[in-house]
Amino acid sequence: MTPLLGRRARQRWLHLIIGGALLMPYFLVGTVIVGLYRPDVNVFNSPVNQLIAFAYALPMAAVTALVPLARPLSVAVARALCGLPPDRPLADGPARTRQARVRSAAWFTLHVGLGGVISGMTLALVPFAVGVMGLPFFAGLRKPLSLYLPEGLDRTWVLALAPFAGIAMLVALTGCAAAAGALLANRAPVLLGPTPDDRLAAAERRAAELAVRNRLARELHDSVGHALSAVTLQAGAARRVLDSDPEFVRAALTAIEETTRRTVGELDTVLGLLRRDGNGDGAPDQPSGPGLDALDGLLAQCGLPVAYVAGGDPDGVPGAVSREAYRIVQEGLSNALRHGGRGGPVRLRITVHAAGELEIVLASPLPERPAAVRPGGGRGLRGIAERAVLLGGRTEAGEHDGHWRLTALLPLRTPAQEQR
Repeated sequence: MTPLLGRRARQRWLHLIIGGALLMPYFLVGTVIVGLYRPDVNVFNSPVNQLIAFAYALPMAAVTALVPLARPLSVAVARALCGLPPDRPLADGPARTRQARVRSAAWFTLHVGLGGVISGMTLALVPFAVGVMGLPFFAGLRKPLSLYLPEGLDRTWVLALAPFAGIAMLVALTGCAAAAGALLANRAPVLLGPTPDDRLAAAERRAAELAVRNRLARELHDSVGHALSAVTLQAGAARRVLDSDPEFVRAALTAIEETTRRTVGELDTVLGLLRRDGNGDGAPDQPSGPGLDALDGLLAQCGLPVAYVAGGDPDGVPGAVSREAYRIVQEGLSNALRHGGRGGPVRLRITVHAAGELEIVLASPLPERPAAVRPGGGRGLRGIAERAVLLGGRTEAGEHDGHWRLTALLPLRTPAQEQR
């Protein structure tokens, strides 16, 4: 009896009763329509007229269910009472597309239609079945019910079978309710599940969230990673000359202090973006980190000798391009700190071309021995490439004339600006 009277079956029965209750306003309007052209007939005393009113009610229910908010309400009730399998997800949010609205209307119509039938059967059949079951035991029940029974059914053997007939009616009602509930549960993922447009929108949201996480990861990697590399190099050099060159140690400590102070500020900015993204305040703000105007301070505190050459007009570089260019140079210097050799200074050339491109070329000496591969390493060059691609640019990195050379070409107009 569990499939008929178990917890899930009872919840689905309740779901159908709710559907019947939702149908009542439409059914009453249907009875008014029937009464307009058949005023001499009592609709509630005529099963045929009740069916006609029911037929009028269903299209009205379908039309009202075309509103976008009908789907989330139906989904909430179906999730709570339909006993759906966990591997059949339902759609979240209002139905925005035509296909989603039509599906929601079809579901609502099916729900209230089946709910109306099962609710009517429950209200009519349960008291009738109980009365039939009591016929052998209560003589007072036989007289009013005899009006509805054919002649000859008041015999003793008929009365003896009456309790079994009443039980059979209740079992049949339970079976009908279970079948209708199972049908609704089977159709819910089809009619209330995500449409192709819903899946596309969800994929776009996931891609946007992933892009935000990747951007924040790049910011943390470039700012904090560079600072740690520079601080580690300067602290190691200061430790080696601690007794012999106190002036160098003092300069190294000053550089460490300035580097960490600047990095803490950048870290606060990135964490502020992360907190705003986590609070769901809409699209993430663009990072407001340092640009090419802060490049002199970066080169002075990076812990490496850098031969810097600038060409063109750096003041004409847009803010977004300037910030990404700063991060690319910062990550290139971090790689030189970690893996570069000591054969000479790092050469950096930044040129603003008249063709509308910013070119960054950073060359550092190769180490005498290949550097050990760091577990989890390799994110720096990938992050540089991602920054360039987001601006519509490109990068190259590899050995060239005894140096490790990084080249980045960034258009001065971003793809978003070109679309406008």
